[in-house]
Amino acid sequence: MIRKLVDTPHRVAVGVTVLLILAGVVTLAVRAEGNDRQLVPRSTTEQFSAERAVTHLDRFATEPRPLGSPASDRAEDYIAEQMRSTGFSVEIQHAVGARESTGLATFGRVDNVIATLPGRDATGTVVLAAHYDSAAMGPGVSDDGAAVAAMLEVARLISRDGGLRNNLVLLFTDGEEDGLLGAEAFVREHPSARAGGVVLNWEARGVSGPSLMFETSNGNAKLISLFADAVPDPRGDSSMVEIYRKLPNDSDFSEFSAAGFIGLNFAYIEQPSYYHAAGDSLPNLDRRSLQHHGENMLSLTRTLGAADLPTLRSDQDAIYFRLGPVMITYSNALVWPLSALAVGLVAALAVFARRRRLASVPRMTLAALSAALPLAASIVLGQALWSLLVALRPDYQLMGGLLHRPQFYLAALVGLAATGLGVWYLLLRGRLGPAALAIGALAWPATLGVVCAVIAPGASFLFVLPTVFAAAGALAALLPVRWSGWPAVTLALGLSVSALFLPALALGLFNSTGLAFGGAPAVCSTLFGLMLLPAVELFLPAHAVRNRVALAALSIVAALTIVSVGAGLVTDTFDAEHPRRSHLAYVLDADTRLAHWVSGEQQPTAWTREYVTDHDLSGLPPGYARGPLWAGRAEPITVEGPQLEVLHRDQDTVTMHVDSPRSATSLTLRIDHPIDLASVSIPGATPVTVAVTGVRADTWPGEIRFLDLPPEGVDITVRTPGAHRVRVTVIDVTRDITDAPGFHPRPEHTVASTRVDGDLIAVARTYEL
Repeated sequence: MIRKLVDTPHRVAVGVTVLLILAGVVTLAVRAEGNDRQLVPRSTTEQFSAERAVTHLDRFATEPRPLGSPASDRAEDYIAEQMRSTGFSVEIQHAVGARESTGLATFGRVDNVIATLPGRDATGTVVLAAHYDSAAMGPGVSDDGAAVAAMLEVARLISRDGGLRNNLVLLFTDGEEDGLLGAEAFVREHPSARAGGVVLNWEARGVSGPSLMFETSNGNAKLISLFADAVPDPRGDSSMVEIYRKLPNDSDFSEFSAAGFIGLNFAYIEQPSYYHAAGDSLPNLDRRSLQHHGENMLSLTRTLGAADLPTLRSDQDAIYFRLGPVMITYSNALVWPLSALAVGLVAALAVFARRRRLASVPRMTLAALSAALPLAASIVLGQALWSLLVALRPDYQLMGGLLHRPQFYLAALVGLAATGLGVWYLLLRGRLGPAALAIGALAWPATLGVVCAVIAPGASFLFVLPTVFAAAGALAALLPVRWSGWPAVTLALGLSVSALFLPALALGLFNSTGLAFGGAPAVCSTLFGLMLLPAVELFLPAHAVRNRVALAALSIVAALTIVSVGAGLVTDTFDAEHPRRSHLAYVLDADTRLAHWVSGEQQPTAWTREYVTDHDLSGLPPGYARGPLWAGRAEPITVEGPQLEVLHRDQDTVTMHVDSPRSATSLTLRIDHPIDLASVSIPGATPVTVAVTGVRADTWPGEIRFLDLPPEGVDITVRTPGAHRVRVTVIDVTRDITDAPGFHPRPEHTVASTRVDGDLIAVARTYEL
């Protein structure tokens, strides 16, 4: 006898009703995550207008503007001119920014534009921040030109209002793409940074979608309350904050937060296939995203501008999320009580089921343990799907999982999760029973809620609240109520919270991480499926261990999964609007006068194969290669290599002067020993020193970069602990690969990849110290 957790004489009708209700909830939840902003006409002068802000993008965001480029200088001049015209006092901060990462020290000259409007009766300073530089491969309309344009428009509106109570600083940082260099220099050197304040940072990782508030400073409770009240359409939840805090990703906000600012960080992230690429352009910008960015910015600037800023600091974080149009917030002090309630309700459900002889304790325990199998399988299958796609279409490798039209692949991920879950359920249904499997499955979200309470409290609601409602709904459905519709109502209500949270979570993870981490949305889909087991079980007969209808349905799901993969390969093809990527660089060894084309593509495109032939890297400068590369001989150019002169040596510490006779825009030093300290000095700027830990992977262990190299060069001091004889390969770089002999433009359906070592001419010399 197979005992169901919830049974009813009209089980199929009840099952259909419940699943239709849940499908409706999922649809509404996913639609609520979209962006349906109404654009404000340009003629409306008292509100933020994306149409008006776009006119700024036409002026400064039509070409790439990497650090130190002429386009970056033009953008800087335009921003400063616009801010002066609105009545702000403007300062250009000239400094050297610095950044340390594993085995690497990065330095660069930055020009931050700092515009200030003093407050009438200030309690502190509100800082709006965005970076005006872009990645080298695209015009950076969304990243981060849209935020810059929004700030210019907000500045006009605030000035038109007559200013604010509090001081307002609009900070346009330089060098964010190369390591947050402008923000680092600002917080380290500028007097206004030492006073702290409230910072609102604005970013983008795609070209569409709502403006999400995805990161906060620690102790965000009062800021979240203000955000929820001030913004007409607040988006984002506390799980995003927790996830981002655990990731290695950074934005300028990281520097501000570490320096003692409190604040919020915003971005829109949809259609990420254009991120850092040529497609981050004005035609691809969804102006509704700019509208949402600007409305949030203006509302918060006005609210913070009138607030008593010191009172916004708090010693605790808030839990927050949206239910429809309403932002729900509560103290993180409730995280543990709610987690305990979830565990308690699952335990109560288990006791109730045991007393009614629906399931035994050993079977429920085995069911809970075995539920790890479909969860683990979904992760493995999700990652395997990406590996399969790259094998079938090598051009996907340089996309990093962020594909142009991934909808069918998302369907395939859901299909894989459903197939794995279905196999597990049908195999164990007759052995353990549906009731034991349903209760055991609930142990997983309850456990995840407890785990999150320990390591990521802001994400606990994603698992705790679905568990509380699902367990309570199942308990209610077991009550002896004579109304025939009672099981449908209680099941639907109990599972609705799962339907609100988990599919939206899967979609959000898919949009932000792409297929390269397909296991994340797949496991969320499996977790949602585990919650649905009592409703799905209503379709299966009580006495059948193996049901042909269930097996047929599972086979159809598996077949549809395969069809979805095929449909994705057919529909997600490359064209001028959805281009493939390619990677190519020209490298000259100035010591041997040998020149090569190099590419980091896994399988070179037809265009790239015109330049590279094999994996023979023996002719490249020592220490140049990092990871596997393709290479091919090229015609040498007649230029002089970078110059290195030792100025001073003290055991394992060397100070050297490095410059580029061909006026390169940046320098890279590869060092064949680990480094633990690097400092730079140029005329007119404060010397900067950083400590370095770890070693670089797949190349020489130490590396130093200097971006926007001054004509006179730079003095660099480096310490290589315990090493008294080192080799240094100095590589100077210019982004003018079009001038390399033999180069011809890419076809229209191919653009440069987002790798920072592509589309350049690199000239290297090796020195032994």
